[in-house]
Amino acid sequence: MEIPAINLKAIVFVHWLLTTWGCMYPWLPLSYVWGNFTILAIAVWAIAQRDSIDAVLMFLIGMSITILTDIIHFGIYYPSGAIVSSLFRFCAGMAILSLILKPVSCFFVYQMYRERGGEYVGFGLPNVTPNRDSYQSIDQQNSGPAIPPYSQAGESKAGPQAY
Repeated sequence: MEIPAINLKAIVFVHWLLTTWGCMYPWLPLSYVWGNFTILAIAVWAIAQRDSIDAVLMFLIGMSITILTDIIHFGIYYPSGAIVSSLFRFCAGMAILSLILKPVSCFFVYQMYRERGGEYVGFGLPNVTPNRDSYQSIDQQNSGPAIPPYSQAGESKAGPQAY
């Protein structure tokens, strides 16, 4: 089953629109606004430079980080028990919808990263799959010098002495 190709411009436009609608009512701090719009600016860089692997990787990492920061912002700043207006409900709904769509967007951005020539990101960790060229199978015979089997008849050494 082949994964459909989603245009990066469509992803950026949807998240820009939802973030803008989420910020119409001043219930979230400026860190939410700065974080999300900075990541969208990096996405514009990824659109402008079609061959840049770094731009797409930075956008992918930034989107992943904003998932966590959005959850923290909503948990801290969502008013509990207060009477809220319909404008607040709309803005909160759009911000939450943007958060729900971010993992899906990250999946498609990762596919774009792979299409542009990016490889699995290990972040400096050792490779998970070991190189098996240096291993020798135990099923194969050793090609080194043959070790004679243990034999008592051909030994010239004396055995242990009794005292």
